Amino acid sequence: MQVQTHWQGLKPTARGASVAMGNFDGVHLGHQAVIDLARPHGPLGIVTFTPHPREYFLPDGADFRLMNPETRANRLAKLGVQQLYQLPFDAAMASFSPEEFVRQVLVEGLGIAHVVVGADFCFGRGRAGKAADLQALGVKYGFGVTIAELVNFAQAAISSTAIRTALAEGRPRDAKDMLGHWHRIDGEVIHGEKRGRELGYPTANMSVSGLHLPRLGVYAVKVDILTGPQIGSYLGAASLGVRPMFGVNKPNLETFIFDFKGDLYGHHLSIGLVDYLRPEMKFDGLPGLLDQMARDCDQARAILAAL
Repeated sequence: MQVQTHWQGLKPTARGASVAMGNFDGVHLGHQAVIDLARPHGPLGIVTFTPHPREYFLPDGADFRLMNPETRANRLAKLGVQQLYQLPFDAAMASFSPEEFVRQVLVEGLGIAHVVVGADFCFGRGRAGKAADLQALGVKYGFGVTIAELVNFAQAAISSTAIRTALAEGRPRDAKDMLGHWHRIDGEVIHGEKRGRELGYPTANMSVSGLHLPRLGVYAVKVDILTGPQIGSYLGAASLGVRPMFGVNKPNLETFIFDFKGDLYGHHLSIGLVDYLRPEMKFDGLPGLLDQMARDCDQARAILAAL
């Protein structure tokens, strides 16, 4: 998959795709239905935006993203996307009228052959453009437009909001049913305080900055090592939280990978949340913590073995 970070100055081989357009936060089943509708019309592309427009207009708002750009790109690559147009959402983008956006970005910049959007898609300054407006502009500028209907799950529309709720309540399997894949957190392994190593449970530490946090606690997880000499799929147990035992307040993700030895600092991991095991706990001492960690790992192994 090729990633383009602007709509101007593209090589001819990067133009002319059939694109699905939207923010695709989570790349859930509804998003995948939109993407599938774009496949028959040419090389498959995605038009999305970084930062999310909501982050641009409300920079001090609560964290809401299910995926960082890395996780989203990894998921889209697995779906066979050939061109990812990860366009900057800045003052210039925000100022375009609906027709200016279509003419300058989609037609003159990307040279799209076809575009697919969800029925609730809005675009242009003040979200003035609707899906029907895009259809009319497609006729004017010579590209096809398909409007995808919303996909339902358990009698309700699949949405990033519903997935956030499931994760916040510690229901990762319900989130998976709407996503079509395990909810994942991807990123670089960073240096931590190395307490896990001292306790016999070395962990891979990752930032969760900017993300909507699932329920804090301990999870059974699937682990993909994406870079480095030990690329592959593994199983593990992870703690998502603020480590109350040690008085730490900034959340992070710490993953203990079963039956693994190696140095992962600087390499990239993808952690899939499978089952919520328990909330964070504060113990009277290290023996109690170590006993619980052993039980967590046993429980996680049993759950993952049954998948």
